[in-house]
Amino acid sequence: MSEGIEAFRERVYLAGRELYRDLPWRRTHDPYEIWVSEAMLQQTQVSRVDGRWQSWLDRFPSVDALAAATSADVLAEWQGLGYNRRALALWRAAREICERHAGVMPYDEAALKALPGIGPATAAGIRAFAFDLSGVYLETNVRAVFLHELFPDAEGVPDSALRPLVAEACPDDPLAIAGADVPCSPRTWYYALLDYGAHLKRTLPNPSRRSRENVRQSRFEGSHRQKRAVLVRLLLAAGIEGVSVADAALELTEFEAKAGRAAVTEAAASGILEELAAEGFCHEVASECWVV
Repeated sequence: MSEGIEAFRERVYLAGRELYRDLPWRRTHDPYEIWVSEAMLQQTQVSRVDGRWQSWLDRFPSVDALAAATSADVLAEWQGLGYNRRALALWRAAREICERHAGVMPYDEAALKALPGIGPATAAGIRAFAFDLSGVYLETNVRAVFLHELFPDAEGVPDSALRPLVAEACPDDPLAIAGADVPCSPRTWYYALLDYGAHLKRTLPNPSRRSRENVRQSRFEGSHRQKRAVLVRLLLAAGIEGVSVADAALELTEFEAKAGRAAVTEAAASGILEELAAEGFCHEVASECWVV
């Protein structure tokens, strides 16, 4: 390890430990519970996840319980967290874990990334927080720290420049750092990065905006994504009675009218339902009647 990275790690670790957040999902080493938290925290504020994570685990306390649920149950529990695809990915991955891994969450990186909805960052998060294994956990708060500390004046920094540094800084084995209350291991190291990164984003111009990978989230209000969410809620409320294309168009038109936007045609509503069906959110049970 280079002296620069070692000094960086010690400085960041001490700062992160001072800023430590005692979040509920940090009180467990259960890989399923940590996986759920990682999925929920993607593009969602911590304050919105606290409470919803506990509710999810009350309803689906294990991989087996999630795999045995219906897609409608899973989507209903997810409502309000946004990006409903994440809920279906969790459900499908749970079923694969039961079928291929006897219901035991794998810790091998390749096996994790082979599951629906689990990319490199989520796999690294599960490995670090559940199994205390090293890896490249590169998400927005982590990215903010590396950009602030090591690229203070650079713009458009690619992740390809950060990944080797993230890998080098993450300890393989617990290290004693003078002044720290606990040894620095992959689990505690990445918690320190997350907390220091969150602090930087609250107190400074967000360093992660200087990343080449930074993409501003598109406007939700009035978007196609919002219309999809409206129809998912309508499908869940309708249950086995299903939703007709005409009802879908009427619901969307009423929703849009409240915001002063144009009516939604049946053709547009049908297109959204077909799109949702292709992704596994619903299916057609009769001509132009859709159910979850």
